[in-house]
Amino acid sequence: MDYGTSGGPKTGKKNPRHTEHNAKGSKENPFGQRPSKADLLARMKATAEKNKQSATVER
Repeated sequence: MDYGTSGGPKTGKKNPRHTEHNAKGSKENPFGQRPSKADLLARMKATAEKNKQSATVER
């Protein structure tokens, strides 16, 4: 007897449990769209400034 084929089919093992709100290909994050270098640099500078200010407050 082949015990591997007995029972019901097992489906959906590798499917995600939910979809992300900013998944690739969605309206918020379409395929092929990359943020500009200026946006990235501005975000990095703002984060660095925030981290620098929080480091000086802790000391």
